[in-house]
Amino acid sequence: MSDSSASPTTSNAPLPRIALGTWSWGSGAAGGDQVFGNHLTNDDLKQVFDAAMSQGLRLWDTALVYGMGASERALGTLIADVPRQDVIISTKFTPQIAGDGADPVADELAQSEQNLGTTEIDLYWIHNPGDVERWTPLVARLAAEGKVGRVGVSNHNLAQIKRVEEILSAKGVRLSAIQNHYSLLYRSSEDAGLLDYCHDNGIDFFAYMTLEQGALSGKYDADHLMPADSQRGRTYNPLLPRLGALLETLRAIAAAHDVAPAQVSVAWAIAKGTIPIIGVTTPTQVDDAAKAVNLTLSTEEVARLEEAAQASGVDTRGSWESPMA
Repeated sequence: MSDSSASPTTSNAPLPRIALGTWSWGSGAAGGDQVFGNHLTNDDLKQVFDAAMSQGLRLWDTALVYGMGASERALGTLIADVPRQDVIISTKFTPQIAGDGADPVADELAQSEQNLGTTEIDLYWIHNPGDVERWTPLVARLAAEGKVGRVGVSNHNLAQIKRVEEILSAKGVRLSAIQNHYSLLYRSSEDAGLLDYCHDNGIDFFAYMTLEQGALSGKYDADHLMPADSQRGRTYNPLLPRLGALLETLRAIAAAHDVAPAQVSVAWAIAKGTIPIIGVTTPTQVDDAAKAVNLTLSTEEVARLEEAAQASGVDTRGSWESPMA
């Protein structure tokens, strides 16, 4: 975005090939300290933000529910120091925390705007289906009134997505993006035909948990576990012994390209035609994300990774997710 008139909210300008996630920022309920075992200071986050912006990574994904506003507030403090048109902001309406006002979607948007310090929300998502008939018209109205830019839905299956499109189109609004869990260990959206549907219909597919909260980063394995007192440690530590062959494949391909294993996992997601959302808490992770954009995997390498992932027998569908098919 070189100026506000070229904002993705008002044009068909392509989005960056990678997004940076802030779920791991902030503390409290559903915050990074509890989920990831992180303890990040404002200085830590500023280093991450500055590293990203210096490398042209300017698409930031957050949600009101992440740390119950803590993630948005942390991001808002940082974007206040740069021209608004230099960043692309993605945040979400979460049905599970909706209030009982006349328009809970508008109420959550107002909270997000206050947290982020901006009324310009480039992408606004319905975080999960909840009640498609209830929530979609409210988001459609916000978009039709110009209060949000592009509209997306997260954790929806194909039938739900098609119904969302019907409701939006009746208001003159287009569904621009889908955001689902998608990684080497969880390809339900692909298996259900949802990924192809997005490609065929010009809908951006955002892949979250591409690195499976670090399990596919190469940093952790059966001998190097995640923080035991974190939610991700409790989830992934029991799975790591089953991922040995996949991690060896990741490391071998990474060595062949002289890159880090995390870059290979991200490059795989890009090769599949998705925009991976990479959670970042250190400048090194930012560097890996930036380099992954320029890493091209061969068809044979993609096949080797997928075969090793399937052979592991690991399915990482989250408790919040319904099957895509």
